[in-house]
Amino acid sequence: MLAKKRVTIEPRPISFRQMERHLKGVANHRRIEILFIVAERSGITLDGICQATGGNSKTLSEHTKKLTQAGLINKTYIGRGVAHSLSPYGRRFLKFLKSF
Repeated sequence: MLAKKRVTIEPRPISFRQMERHLKGVANHRRIEILFIVAERSGITLDGICQATGGNSKTLSEHTKKLTQAGLINKTYIGRGVAHSLSPYGRRFLKFLKSF
């Protein structure tokens, strides 16, 4: 009886379009600030982000929407509220930004 050869699957590299989407997601100083705040306080709501930054809720809502579309933060709906947390790519980007 012959042993089966193990096949290792390498992680698929992200495409250039995906890279562009991630980079555009953090192409604003306020979004970078939000990324740091969400990393510090996982599960923070939009009101918490507004208090931490001193910004307008409507503007910050748009920024969190862009970060979600870029795949950098996750939104979890809890009743009428929304909790924000970093996605795996968000953690990677935060690490990159801290080393930058």
